[in-house]
Amino acid sequence: MSKWYDRGVFYHIYPLGLVGAPKENREFSVVNQFGELCKWISHIRSLGCNAIYIGPLFESSTHGYDTRDYRMVDRRLGDREGFQEFVSRCHEAGIKVVVDGVFNHTGREFFAFQDILNQRENSPYRDWYRGINFAGSSPLGDSFGYEAWQGHFELPCLNLFNPAVRQYLFDTVQFWINNFDIDGIRLDCANVLDFGFMKELRQHTAEMKEDFWLMGEVIHGEYGRWVSPGMLHSVTNYELHKSIYSGHNDHNYFEIAHNVKRLESIGSQLYTFVDNHDENRIASKLSNTQHLYPVYTLLFTLPGIPSVYYGSEFGMEGRRTNTDDSMLRPLVSISEVKKFTCPLEDFISKLGHIHEQNPEFHGGRYQELLLTNRQYAFARFHESQAIITAVNNDDSDAFAGIPCPCEGNTAVNLLNGEIFPVIDHRIGLTIPANRGVILKIMEG
Repeated sequence: MSKWYDRGVFYHIYPLGLVGAPKENREFSVVNQFGELCKWISHIRSLGCNAIYIGPLFESSTHGYDTRDYRMVDRRLGDREGFQEFVSRCHEAGIKVVVDGVFNHTGREFFAFQDILNQRENSPYRDWYRGINFAGSSPLGDSFGYEAWQGHFELPCLNLFNPAVRQYLFDTVQFWINNFDIDGIRLDCANVLDFGFMKELRQHTAEMKEDFWLMGEVIHGEYGRWVSPGMLHSVTNYELHKSIYSGHNDHNYFEIAHNVKRLESIGSQLYTFVDNHDENRIASKLSNTQHLYPVYTLLFTLPGIPSVYYGSEFGMEGRRTNTDDSMLRPLVSISEVKKFTCPLEDFISKLGHIHEQNPEFHGGRYQELLLTNRQYAFARFHESQAIITAVNNDDSDAFAGIPCPCEGNTAVNLLNGEIFPVIDHRIGLTIPANRGVILKIMEG
């Protein structure tokens, strides 16, 4: 029987940006923003999304990834009761909730690091961080040296080989399950986390909550090293992300198809996306914004667990600079953006519901049917049934004869209800310019 995440359609929220929280956490009182976040729930469900990845949420000093307190909701977002209400309302709407677990490093205001600053060699936490060296100093003027994430010394690296650190983090996950009933954790920087830690985390979370989902942030590497029955359930599919936008900009569907084949053994478990809080918005990446339609068609029908980043369903643009990510993480008022009709939003909503309602997309086998630079067709299967996706990145309509990989005499386009005959196991149809079709094969 499939798990909830096999059927998952995610909506990704960077909450500090969405609510316009202060860049630095110097608040003395809690600012309750979960009421504003709750206004998004019905919109998220209307897109066909049945899961939210929201984070970071732990109390932090600035951007959320410099954790100050693992067992406190960031006061710029609200308090414990506010997040409990948010999760409860999500669950009532049929939406699972996954949060960020920033377990590779902490912020400098985390209690263990502060204790080392104050007590040096006498601190009981002196082994909680990697590379502690009391004979040296740090670039920030500390009286000892330590390893930092990618040289950012405001982010000292935890020593995950220390059993006390591991237990503290396992207990933290238990805390978030017990208090907030979360459904999963996205592991920040999973590409550099200790594999033994991740294996142990999988064992513990399986005991903590049935169907608890572990997804890792992995940019480069062989994804199969992380995704396995004893490790993580999923990782971020940056390979497909890159090939989807460049395959359209270069009119090269071979790049996308090659990537899908390469990842075929684990593809349906991978977390797929076209933009996120670290990447330029897809509308800013594409040379032709009409390609948004075939791009999202592929996102929702290729193997993988699709995710939409908040605001991108409205065609929102945004680029990062060498020093600033804020354009990728803007304040957005749902009541303001919903005042206007957006064709892309309506289209993504159709795709979300198509994905959710058809088991062919929930881990179903993939088969390539047609491939040129500008046209691409493939099938997804469930038992003896199949759904065919065909996309066209050309500015002109394209006629295609697509092989039908299963029994049936009609093909219904799930996007608009148009019916095509299946003749001699082939479907002849015109794929509209910069668009696609999703064909369910039927008898009768």
